[in-house]
Amino acid sequence: MESGYVTTPFGRRPMSLGMLANQHLAETIEPGMKRSKWKLFRAICEARPALGVTDRALTVLDALLTFYPDDEISEEKGLIVFPSNAQLSLRARGMTPATLRRHLAVLVEAGLILRKDSPNGKRYARRDRAGAIGDAFGFSVAPLLARAVEIESLAAQAVADRELLRVTRERLTLCRRDISKLITAALEEGVSGDWEGISAMFRTLLARIPRVATAEDLAPLLDEMAMLRAEIVNMLERRIKTQKIDANESQIEHHKQNSNPDSNYELEPSFETKQGEKAAADNDPNAGPSDERRLKQQRPSGRMSNRAGGAADPGAGQGLKSFPLGLVLQACPSILDYGPGGNIGNWRDLMSAAVVVRSMLGVSPSAYEEACSGMGPENAATVIACILERGGHINSPGGYLRDLTRRTEKGEFAIGPMLMALARANGPTARHAS
Repeated sequence: MESGYVTTPFGRRPMSLGMLANQHLAETIEPGMKRSKWKLFRAICEARPALGVTDRALTVLDALLTFYPDDEISEEKGLIVFPSNAQLSLRARGMTPATLRRHLAVLVEAGLILRKDSPNGKRYARRDRAGAIGDAFGFSVAPLLARAVEIESLAAQAVADRELLRVTRERLTLCRRDISKLITAALEEGVSGDWEGISAMFRTLLARIPRVATAEDLAPLLDEMAMLRAEIVNMLERRIKTQKIDANESQIEHHKQNSNPDSNYELEPSFETKQGEKAAADNDPNAGPSDERRLKQQRPSGRMSNRAGGAADPGAGQGLKSFPLGLVLQACPSILDYGPGGNIGNWRDLMSAAVVVRSMLGVSPSAYEEACSGMGPENAATVIACILERGGHINSPGGYLRDLTRRTEKGEFAIGPMLMALARANGPTARHAS
């Protein structure tokens, strides 16, 4: 568009302040800015609800973009397309003229295209003697270029919201299944408790699940169901502990009544790391009180070592624990530039930024979806941030992410060491030294 040029619509179509604002926005294109028209169109499709356009309007926009002569939209190559209604209707799958005009108006109202009408309302271009277009009248795609960053950000947010909704639905489904089967098991085993009240509470929670729900609608329900599941598990675990105590007391009583000193008893398999020492102490007739005290001191250490080992084991899939967001941002500050508005304030912002970075690094959507399924969406976003931070050290980010996903599923990969190494490299001491 010509700088400072204001165009009004032909005929009876009125002018509005919104159209004037869109024309002003179209003049704010940064010099040298370029975008692939089809990648930008896919981003518009992702962000369609936020942009307020219909699927039929997108069909018309798709047809309009086919008349743009190059794959990349740029000011140097012109921003006006000027197809006739007949040509546009053919490429819009035979859309009728009235429907075509209605959806063109939707695109103009949404600020995705501009009209640049000629004096007689026709669409055409004037060419000079060399064949170059001097002036053209039709539809300007300048708003697409001016709003490219905004559209890409909205698309990334839509993808992140959809992924969050998918994960929330999965967790809610698993929680519902767990509660239902745990209640059934408790009733079949005759575990004492107010199971009728718990069942009624569970049915109330199920009735509150809407048919069409967002992640924000499901999050509080998931929290309540998780608390109910935890309470049921606690009740069942107390029953299991009671049964173990009764069984142990029965074994001790049986041991006291057995007069055969050569009888062998199976050792408890609870602490495998200390079974040898326990067996030696139990079978040694000369073991005194000091030996018993030493054995008692060693048993808790064995239990704690097992717990520590369980916490350090990376596990597989959703077993990975996500790290604090502050630690991730300290280790990977480069991801901040890709957050909404250049900032990341929560995990949703980080996952939105990871979608943008994933596309920029050339990681395929399938590789990222596998990582989300294998590691969890928070950890997958953390790994993308780490890959971005390591920059040129990784030749194939997509292949590297798939390899980490496979290693995670086998329990061979933990995010902690990689994250802590980057945190040390980007910590205050490292920045001061640089």
